[in-house]
Amino acid sequence: MTDIHVIKARKILTMDRAVPEATHVAIRDGRILAVGDATCAEQWGNFTVDESLSDAVLLPGFVEGHAHLMAGSIWEHTYVGYHDRTDPEGTFWPGVSSTDEMVKRLKAVADHAPEGAPVFGWGFDPIFFSSERLSRKHLDKVSPDRPVAVLFSNFHLMCVNSAALELAGYDADTQAEGVIKGEDGAPTGELQEMAAMFPVLRRINIDFRSLSQSEAALESYAKTAVRAGVTTITDLLSMMEDEDLDQMLTVTGRDEYPLRLVPAIAANGTPTQIADRALDLRGKSTDKLRLGAVKVMTDGSIQGWTARVRWPGYVGGQPNGLWNAAPDEIFAIAAELHARGVQMHIHVNGDEAAEVCLDALEAAARQSPWPSARHVLQHCQMMDQALFRRAAEMGVACNIFANHLWYFGDQHAAFTIGADRARRMDAVRTALAEGVCCAIHSDAPVTPLGPLFTAWCAVNRLTMSGVVLGEGECITVAEALELITLGAARTLKLDGEIGSISPGKRADFAIVGDDPFAVDKTHLKDVPVLGTVFGGQINLV
Repeated sequence: MTDIHVIKARKILTMDRAVPEATHVAIRDGRILAVGDATCAEQWGNFTVDESLSDAVLLPGFVEGHAHLMAGSIWEHTYVGYHDRTDPEGTFWPGVSSTDEMVKRLKAVADHAPEGAPVFGWGFDPIFFSSERLSRKHLDKVSPDRPVAVLFSNFHLMCVNSAALELAGYDADTQAEGVIKGEDGAPTGELQEMAAMFPVLRRINIDFRSLSQSEAALESYAKTAVRAGVTTITDLLSMMEDEDLDQMLTVTGRDEYPLRLVPAIAANGTPTQIADRALDLRGKSTDKLRLGAVKVMTDGSIQGWTARVRWPGYVGGQPNGLWNAAPDEIFAIAAELHARGVQMHIHVNGDEAAEVCLDALEAAARQSPWPSARHVLQHCQMMDQALFRRAAEMGVACNIFANHLWYFGDQHAAFTIGADRARRMDAVRTALAEGVCCAIHSDAPVTPLGPLFTAWCAVNRLTMSGVVLGEGECITVAEALELITLGAARTLKLDGEIGSISPGKRADFAIVGDDPFAVDKTHLKDVPVLGTVFGGQINLV
């Protein structure tokens, strides 16, 4: 008989109502054999006991249902965001507090870069600064000769210098949507959404695919995940090619690789081509690489004013956002993928986008009934009670961007959607009350990967200034912990395998230093993560 080993912990929080708490978990073949006390494995034969975690608390391995594989490899480039961050190696990066400070940081890179090499910064967000909006004239100070590009924190906008605009052929005669122009009719350097950004990114050799598919990127992602207690994670806009798949299978197939990846391929091509590709990939899934889902991009970013919002629009009177996929395209994709049994993860930040997507999914369901489709609306930031109720009635899951409350809540109240709608945004309490299959997420690297921080955001709804942004939408610690474990597993259709510490499921656990129920809810984010157990193998930070 295969060896049985039992892990002893100070406490095990199972997320399983049958046995909510335990002190021992028995593991065989990488799966949970039994849960309980020191005697839980006795009837299964001989076993050994591992007491190395006897001072720690175990939870189900955290599940991040919306993140991007570039969360590790993006650190190959220069971070210029407002918030302090820590990279996968544990190096601390202080945030930049002004446009001038950002320019100074990038200029230091340019001064030491090879001749002609582009300079690429990421994470900047002008919504935190009251000064003149970032433009090419600022980035020309970094270098007037080499291309300079700064990707905003939302990954939906960027700003470039004059050299980069010239490379892409953008000038006063350019009529492309998303190429922003000034009063003089010339491009300002700001580019909104992928259609406008891609020509520059391609010419300066910044390829989101390369940031996500290299062996180094896969290893860095795993390292980042272990630090956060995550054992299953998405790559929610995968540009995977055949050669990339081969590499992902090789890397994830290593016994020591401590992470389960769930890529969702980008909805590129005709609806038929998208479905064909997804179904072909599904057949190549392994335990650690789950394939077959599709990511559909619809609108943009609220703080970039490119999300599609309903009346009364943005408080500053900005135009109503951009469609990455027009409504008729969304309807066509939804109809084909739903009919052919392909789960969709659909980006919706604004409430207009959410409404259009629910319309599309409802039309698809009428044509091709599939009650267990469990398509997922991602972000859902401005969905109201009626939209959540409709999602629940349709069996549509919602993965809510709770981190936005702390990172951008003050700015949303002041500059984008106004104080009243900001108090109602990321409405997790309402979603749960309406019976929605629900999760919460970080969208790493937009915000840092850290499910306990995400849970803290949903529980406390504090902004950076200390305001409680909509007290009525706060949830309990117990609810939040379920959303980052079993709830997120449900959105990935993996709740039969992961999400709770239950017999038969994968032996995937988060190792933490304190009991999340024993600390004050305002300190939930401070519970230390010590590592993970993946398939029964311990990985300490």
